[in-house]
Amino acid sequence: MIRVGPAGNPVGYRGSTVNVFSKIRAMGLDAYEYQATYGLRLKRENAIRIGENSRKNDILVSMHGPYYINLSSAKKETVEKSIERLFDCAVAAELMGAYRIVFHPGFYGDHGKAGALELCIKALDELIERLHGTGIREFILAPETTGKRSQVGSLDEIIQLSEEFDEVMPTIDFAHIHARGGGCIRDASSYREILERIESRIGPHHLHCHFTGIEYTDAGERKHHSLSEGYGPPIEPLIEVLVDGGWDATIISETPMKDADAVKIKAIVNEYLQRE
Repeated sequence: MIRVGPAGNPVGYRGSTVNVFSKIRAMGLDAYEYQATYGLRLKRENAIRIGENSRKNDILVSMHGPYYINLSSAKKETVEKSIERLFDCAVAAELMGAYRIVFHPGFYGDHGKAGALELCIKALDELIERLHGTGIREFILAPETTGKRSQVGSLDEIIQLSEEFDEVMPTIDFAHIHARGGGCIRDASSYREILERIESRIGPHHLHCHFTGIEYTDAGERKHHSLSEGYGPPIEPLIEVLVDGGWDATIISETPMKDADAVKIKAIVNEYLQRE
């Protein structure tokens, strides 16, 4: 099954997030990524109601943690606050039934690539130990492939983080890989190579991924674009490879027209499934 949905509420939606799931279902979509990107401000009762309403409408929920998480910072206080923010996300995710907690791991800084990755591993180990210590066990942390070359988050780094812990699985942002690689995703073979690398190292699993058109520079990601604006990577070859490979996946649309483009992606998925 390939689920598709928006990163956050549909454009122009004025209602409560608690009640958004019937609208998403009415659009023919079946996934939703709750956005805590600028901080988690969610009451316990609302988290519970999100869980109830998403299940009622058969919408698979994930959560995107704050952008300012940095597990590889040279400042101990920054790392500690990042761990606390992810801890709070895991608590809320359990209440709302979010199956993935997406986050950007950090930056290389003066540590270099290997040193920064080791710091991320150490911080995740501490976070997981804290969560287990408080009885929270139903969570999956999902570090994301990042779009800037200064960030921890190459495909291999995200796979390595997933290899280290049972509680960690990757979020594959194809646009970020594309931008970071200077436009490296061109066709089905590009997607197939990425997916085969993931599967060979962590085995078959439910693939959680993000998609948008993307503009980039030599430093990597610059700006997200809607599907109609002509920026890569191409969406059709991705769907072709996922369907042909029998992947169980969730695709979250992160374009400026996130809900409308999610509907377009879902239509492409349905078209390919009908060919099978």
